[in-house]
Amino acid sequence: MTPDIVYDQLIGMGCAARLIFSYGGNPGVGSLHRFRDAVEHGWPRDLEVVEHSHAGLAKAYVAGASRLPFAVLRGYQGTDLPAQNTSVSSIECPFTGERLTAVRALNPDVAVIHAQQADRRGNVMLWGLSGVQKEAVLAARRAVVTVEEIVPDFDDVHPNACILPRWTVTAIAQVPGGAHPSYAHGRYGRDNAAYLEWDKISADRTRFADWMKANVLDVGPDVFAGRIGAL
Repeated sequence: MTPDIVYDQLIGMGCAARLIFSYGGNPGVGSLHRFRDAVEHGWPRDLEVVEHSHAGLAKAYVAGASRLPFAVLRGYQGTDLPAQNTSVSSIECPFTGERLTAVRALNPDVAVIHAQQADRRGNVMLWGLSGVQKEAVLAARRAVVTVEEIVPDFDDVHPNACILPRWTVTAIAQVPGGAHPSYAHGRYGRDNAAYLEWDKISADRTRFADWMKANVLDVGPDVFAGRIGAL
């Protein structure tokens, strides 16, 4: 829902033509320079943006996970988002006559999330602020999960943990530190210095391209994820 550094890299390398989101920014720093450059100047290619509110986009994932065509909420009123977003419309409640907002469901081809643990059978457990990760996995046709560790069984189930059963997950990869520079609850905190450094790297097109070539494009797939996280 809230694209940050990895999205900025994909946009800056011309890998994205369309972005559906509810907030885009470099956490605690400001704008995403590659995102902004694509929207304002079409560099390296035009980027279509489909903007939602947080509540609206969360509802879109819930509808997708429920295999419903849309979700209903009291939102977007007083904003110009419905006029800019064809996935937002209005509907009359059949019981009260109230005008409500309808949001088209989202069913991604692939959802990619990060969690703390997976067991040997392919079940996944995550805890902390999980956002809409569960809903995104259930809404998607396939789901790829990176985890901090793989354990034989979930002997210690954390309070408020969310467990995704193995039938919801397509593939699992053990990637310690895979959420960096963001945080993984109970494992490590957010690396604010990395976000500040990315602001400098991404502010200039040439410096951005040079950094991507040195740190991502010239490495093998086995270290690709680690390099993205390490800055």
